[in-house]
Amino acid sequence: MGDVRRRSAVALGITGLVAPLTLALGAAPAQAASCTTQAGPYQKKVEKFLGRPVDGKQSAADCKAIKAFQTKHGITPNIGYAGSVTWGVMDLMQKQKAVGKTPNKDGKCPVNKGRIACVNLTLQLSWIQDGEKLVYGPVPVRTGRDGYETRTGLKKIYWRDIDHVSSIYDVPMPYSQFFDGGQAFHSVGVSMWNPPGSHGCTNMTKTDAKKYWSLLKKGDDVFVYGRKPGT
Repeated sequence: MGDVRRRSAVALGITGLVAPLTLALGAAPAQAASCTTQAGPYQKKVEKFLGRPVDGKQSAADCKAIKAFQTKHGITPNIGYAGSVTWGVMDLMQKQKAVGKTPNKDGKCPVNKGRIACVNLTLQLSWIQDGEKLVYGPVPVRTGRDGYETRTGLKKIYWRDIDHVSSIYDVPMPYSQFFDGGQAFHSVGVSMWNPPGSHGCTNMTKTDAKKYWSLLKKGDDVFVYGRKPGT
């Protein structure tokens, strides 16, 4: 389980989500190999996020900055268009940053279970806590896309395999810790903000997946709640 597929397959899945959105917005110009001169519906918000002059007009420098952001996070088409997918990623980043070191401020992840790994699907964040004490995180994660949602509820880690290879996709899933019917924490080599999401697993950076491996063990609790944007 999970979206650790070959880069080409990932690109195809992303394009399938992004293309209808851009068309619905009036269609970003189809000059995929170059920068668009067209301002997008989220131009001012994107400019502000990137520290660009906020005038709502697309400049060559604006396009270059937007395109670099899109390329870094696997957003396609990466032509510098300030559309809904690009702004959605930026908006999520801002919300994640605002959480700071109090990810369980709302008290939704149980504090009566001892050590537990929490996953907030709405904010795409995960952390490990012990009672009310924050042990590690919060860190950005990449959970299941529409149709492959990471299932919510209280679970337990039932199997750990540091060098796991997916039997479905025949690709590596390093530091896998399974907690629900094939859904697991594991590392991937793509951005945590790479749309549209995984095939159900909770993707992490290698650094965070290794840390989770060292801090958790078989039988530890996992609590997943909320709803991933776009699902």
